[in-house]
Amino acid sequence: MKLLVGYATTEGQSRKIARHVADRLADAGHMVELLSLTDGEGLALDRFDRAVLVASIHAGQYRKELTSFAQDNALWLRRQPVLFLSVSLAAAGHESEDWRGLDRIVEDFAEVTGWTPDRAEQVAGAYRPSEYDLFKRFIMRRIIATKDPGADLDTDREYTDWPALDALVDDWIVG
Repeated sequence: MKLLVGYATTEGQSRKIARHVADRLADAGHMVELLSLTDGEGLALDRFDRAVLVASIHAGQYRKELTSFAQDNALWLRRQPVLFLSVSLAAAGHESEDWRGLDRIVEDFAEVTGWTPDRAEQVAGAYRPSEYDLFKRFIMRRIIATKDPGADLDTDREYTDWPALDALVDDWIVG
């Protein structure tokens, strides 16, 4: 099977997740193309049987390149099996209000793009204070202090559950 794994990333965790998924699918014997959606314009999608799209949420929305890609390719995306992995720190928590908010973001995205993912999954991202500017570090520290009270606010931490992600991808590819 020929698969597209496309991603839109802000700080690199979505790219890391996309690479992990692409490697897993390739190891399972599939032909995989990993693509930053910043390079997705004019891509010949008809050569792919399925797709995995990975994108981070920041300030309540996805990156513009994902939105543009979905708008431009909504017809193809509706015809093919697509796994949409939505990456955020909110997905690391267990608060129902946060999860409802994540669902609303996916719904808003679908309304704007004209494409509703047939399978959308929330994936926990990463906290990287070592890479943030002063303003972002301040905001992110407040978020992490609330979501993970025991966290060291000066240390980078990955919240992605890799075994759960592997199980999710394995389930999707056989389904």
